[in-house]
Amino acid sequence: MKTSKWAGLVMIAGSAMVFGCSKDTEQAANSNGKSKAVVTASTQGAGSTTQADAAAPMAAETPAAAPASSSGAVTPGSVEDFCCTLMPPQQQTAIPPANTENYLPIDENPVKQVAEAPVSTFSVDVDSGSYANVRRFILNGQRPPQDAVRVEEMINYFAYDYPAADDLATPFRTTTHIVKTPWNPDSYLLEIGIKGYQPKGERPPANLVFLIDVSGSMEDADKLPLLKSGLRMLAGRLRPEDKVSIVVYAGAAGVVLEPTAGTERGKIESALDQLQAGGSTAGGEGIQLAYAMARKGLIEGGINRIILATDGDFNVGVTDIDQLKTMIEENRKSGIALTTLGFGEGNYNDALMEQIADVGNGNYGYVDSLKEAKRLLVDQLDATIQTIAKDVKVQVEFNPAVVAEYRLIGYENRALKREDFNNDQKDAGEIGAGHTVTALYEIALKGAKGLVVDPLRYGDQPAPTAAPAVKPEEFAFLRLRYKAPDGDTSKLIETPLATARFDKPESANAELDFAAAVAAFGQKLRGGDHLKNYSYDQIAELAKAARGSDEDGTRAEFIDLVELAKALGSSGG
Repeated sequence: MKTSKWAGLVMIAGSAMVFGCSKDTEQAANSNGKSKAVVTASTQGAGSTTQADAAAPMAAETPAAAPASSSGAVTPGSVEDFCCTLMPPQQQTAIPPANTENYLPIDENPVKQVAEAPVSTFSVDVDSGSYANVRRFILNGQRPPQDAVRVEEMINYFAYDYPAADDLATPFRTTTHIVKTPWNPDSYLLEIGIKGYQPKGERPPANLVFLIDVSGSMEDADKLPLLKSGLRMLAGRLRPEDKVSIVVYAGAAGVVLEPTAGTERGKIESALDQLQAGGSTAGGEGIQLAYAMARKGLIEGGINRIILATDGDFNVGVTDIDQLKTMIEENRKSGIALTTLGFGEGNYNDALMEQIADVGNGNYGYVDSLKEAKRLLVDQLDATIQTIAKDVKVQVEFNPAVVAEYRLIGYENRALKREDFNNDQKDAGEIGAGHTVTALYEIALKGAKGLVVDPLRYGDQPAPTAAPAVKPEEFAFLRLRYKAPDGDTSKLIETPLATARFDKPESANAELDFAAAVAAFGQKLRGGDHLKNYSYDQIAELAKAARGSDEDGTRAEFIDLVELAKALGSSGG
């Protein structure tokens, strides 16, 4: 991670200017004064115990002003050893910082022929980070990188009105709907909706460890200051039986707050108030210390979770993502989950944040505003921290006698092998209390117009005396596997899907229509290869018609984003 804002040296007409300093420093330079860049990190909280070997590296001394040569040039040294030398404003040259944001590459799911590949298997995904990150780009007047757009996370950002399970014996209920595909009159959209059980009464006591990145790159207003405001709101929701710890990391890791009762809000907020940004980023060391602190405050039968808040730019100690994932996989066996919250821009490491949340049996969110922090840490706190089912897998087998082609929209990095479905050792996604999960398939029936994939010239042809089609009354068979939060053996739910539903597809379904609008928007931002000429205006109109009550205003905001994306000119009209 960066340890200061970007800086550089420009030589013009024999004069030198160092640029990239704070406003106060620039003002001091314009007054012919000398200033010093100071970045500090405090790891001492009220009543805290900080590791002795961690405290020292996390507090930076104020550097001395850099000496100047007789020619007026600044002598070589660290960018934090000097700041601005006066130059006339018209001569100042600014070089913007390089954008080093990191995203996993995504190859979109192809259209598959049922005759060749009838089974589709994937892990559920309740992450919402991609949608909030895409929103950040659009509101900043930028088109998001294609790989920043994960369509399933955009769809699952929104809650849908699916019927919920009655009790934890079966922790969720599945719902399916079928409508004509808005962007293709020759195909259908199959919606698979899952609604997690919302326990009645109070949630179990929670042991929460806030693992906070206080390195230099977290100093921007949309990073550590925003995070602290969000955690203060969360602190207001804690109960006497809850525990909170705070671990921070920069050049090294330290404990700011030992496990503390949720009612000691003043002590918690005092520890948060003292956090400042500075130094490099030993993220791996911080994760290890956070798990140790979570074990120290472990609540048997309760919620035990680490909430990692960072821009993800680890650059000291264990930085290899595979090593980090291995470390987290080992620690999750103790029943401690890991949730990641991403902050900031420019150096944001989305790829890291998503992957370590997946292996940590947690979820991933991106915080682009105080409103989003409140949504994740207050409004959806139970869903964020309370798991009702883990290792949830979905498998759909399509009947080749009825369905010719299908395409799963999104979930590219959640794909599983067919044999993984029955393998209880294979990790998959978690569902939180009250969470909804939605998956969409675009399917084309046998004999439909405009099939995408040509049949094989030399493929097997049915014999004249071939047996009748197997179960033509079913177009697909839906299977779900899941484990209890503390279980090791999965349970199976099976649901046949009737072919007769195509005789009278739903003319309109508000929840499916809105999900389809979000899916179309995500695909549009990724290039829209499967959307034909479906436009931003059509996406917005579909979303408006399906907006519903929209009590939290998120659907109205989505419509605004679609219209802004059109104005930006992304992927055509």
